Amino acid sequence: MDLATLLGIVSGFGLVIIAMSIGGGLGAFINAPSIMIVCGGTMGAVLINYPISDVLGVIKVAKNAFFSEEIKIEKIIEMLIEISKISRREGILSLEKTLKDIKDPFFAKGMTLMIDGIEPVILSELLNTELEYIEERHRLGAEIFMTMGNFAPAMGMIGTLIGLVKMLMQMNDPSSIGPAMAVALITTFYGVILANLVFLPIAGKLKTRSAQELAVKQLIMSGILSVQSGDNPRMLEQKLHSFVPPKERKSVF
Repeated sequence: MDLATLLGIVSGFGLVIIAMSIGGGLGAFINAPSIMIVCGGTMGAVLINYPISDVLGVIKVAKNAFFSEEIKIEKIIEMLIEISKISRREGILSLEKTLKDIKDPFFAKGMTLMIDGIEPVILSELLNTELEYIEERHRLGAEIFMTMGNFAPAMGMIGTLIGLVKMLMQMNDPSSIGPAMAVALITTFYGVILANLVFLPIAGKLKTRSAQELAVKQLIMSGILSVQSGDNPRMLEQKLHSFVPPKERKSVF
């Protein structure tokens, strides 16, 4: 579980709920028709905007905002340097025995193509194409949440307009104006809360996760191409350190 995401949700919703409960009960903020308008309207708009397969797949993508395996770049660099040493000492074909220790599919694919003798230019093109498709999948997931964040406040405004119309139709009864106005405003409240505490933050977290993962995969691709070209392990380390902040660079030599 990502601690920052959990802390953000708990603190955000927690403080809002505490503020709502001060000076009155939470019951005044619960309205079923308003929830139906915001949630149903937002989901309907998203389904119109995207294929249903993409919308259903976003649930799996959303898990990346809450559960993400920590990527240890220093371990990847150490592995690539060890691979470089083995390659220079025993030849590229000897690297086949290292494949069983590689868990990352992109890393494993690059290594397999290199061992199979694919030309460096073609290998680079294949890996870059793989990166482009990974980036596109990540972009789509974040984009759907961003779209939901844009639609939710608009659905809230629609609910508010519906409430105002009902209120104006009851102007002959002054005692009903206050409650009707409150219900109308609650719908906007739901839309704003969902957009700014759920949809847009998750979209932002997914973009951050995507950028981090792509940076690691670019490091892996650079390392594989360097091993294939026969670079010295020390030179390889210097190349890979360009992907790492200066304060985090640790030499294995």
